[in-house]
Amino acid sequence: MPPRIRSTRTVATLTATACLLVPAVPAAASGGHGYRPGSPGLGDAYFPEEGNGGYDVGHYDLALDYDPASNALVATAKVKARATQDLSRFNLDLKQLTVKSVQVDGRKAGFSRKGQELTVTPARGLRKGTRFTVTVAYSGTPKPISRPDLGTFGWIKTPDGAYVVSEPDGASTWFPSNDHPLDKATYTYRVTVPKGTQVLSNGVPGGESTRGGKSTFIWNERSPMASYLAMLAIGKFQVAKGRTASGIPVITGVAPNRADELKPIHQGTIDAIDWEEKVFGKYPFASTGGIRVGVDVAFSLETQSRPIYGYQPDTPTIVHELSHQWFGDSVSVARWKDIWLNEGFATYAEWLYNEQHGIETAQQTFDYLYNQPSTWKYYNDLWLNRKTGDPGRDELFEITAYYRGAMTLHALRGRIGDKAFFALIKAWTKAHRDGNVTTRQFIALAEKISHKDLDGLFHTWLYTQTKPVKW
Repeated sequence: MPPRIRSTRTVATLTATACLLVPAVPAAASGGHGYRPGSPGLGDAYFPEEGNGGYDVGHYDLALDYDPASNALVATAKVKARATQDLSRFNLDLKQLTVKSVQVDGRKAGFSRKGQELTVTPARGLRKGTRFTVTVAYSGTPKPISRPDLGTFGWIKTPDGAYVVSEPDGASTWFPSNDHPLDKATYTYRVTVPKGTQVLSNGVPGGESTRGGKSTFIWNERSPMASYLAMLAIGKFQVAKGRTASGIPVITGVAPNRADELKPIHQGTIDAIDWEEKVFGKYPFASTGGIRVGVDVAFSLETQSRPIYGYQPDTPTIVHELSHQWFGDSVSVARWKDIWLNEGFATYAEWLYNEQHGIETAQQTFDYLYNQPSTWKYYNDLWLNRKTGDPGRDELFEITAYYRGAMTLHALRGRIGDKAFFALIKAWTKAHRDGNVTTRQFIALAEKISHKDLDGLFHTWLYTQTKPVKW
């Protein structure tokens, strides 16, 4: 069958309290000692205000007390980080919510707000290499972000709770963060909700307790994770547990009004991971699963280890979102312009799954798209409107990165042959596990493995706004 054109966006732990490695210097003295503010962004052309310079986060410890009835959140975030320069002050990204207090290593710190920037001035300057802990107490009513190009994302209220999908810049709507994929960190969530309400999240459960009419759920994501992949699902769920063939724990949850979807999502997850490990290499995280929320929304998201599905997922959708655990979650983009490395791979995973399960070959899917007439409603989006390797901020999740990205991979496969191509996939996920990558790095590895000059092929498919005739 021809592919469906979907509008979906199928899209070392620091656990101890950080201590200073070198003596601190008063912030007031920093001007004469080379101390300077960290930058209020990481220089990403698409999201220049996202992320912050001067430090690297190792771990987020988020204590969240949430009332579904009022949508009120009272929270404390402990951000454990290391200074990458001599810091006089630094920024965190935080939208909307009200900050009550800020401390750095237990000492009261000055802070100010401007837009999404929370600027923190510690009582004493921080020398390069210093490990420090920022504690932010904050509260408010988290609101989602709605944009014409991306839809609605962030903290989304449901009848019995809420769920969070944050791609690309929604993490800062619910916790102070270095909100860019370049600064990956591990996470602990301690979420308190009314008794009878459940909490599902990334990673592995760390226990739950009930006291005084409230329950607290702990979850730990022990692998480095980009902030946009941090996820919570709060409400009532039916849960299934199991293991993949290689022994990976599987936890799947669905809202009660989606009970009929539990078994197919749970088993579909196991089947997809079993197949993907054979093609992509060892699964990169400590657990897997999926969450089906009780309200239908236009997209699903590859939240790390446990995707959230906004509609009833079919097998291609499950394969797509779980393939992102390798391509996007474990191996993450260093800049948003390279989004095709996420979406092109996840889309091509669907094609490979179909091919290896006797449905249709990847070549047939490629030909279907390539041979569409100029009157096809997606023709201009696929060939003329944008560059796959640099689609533009407002076109990140249009079909270009998905379908032309997948076609780029198929053209590469045709050029270098199956042996080199499938070796490349496994080498890519192994070499860059838990890291960040660029398109240039992928081209370099493809050329190294294939012993071919591939610049022309990638230029044609990624950086021209034409329909390739020869590649």
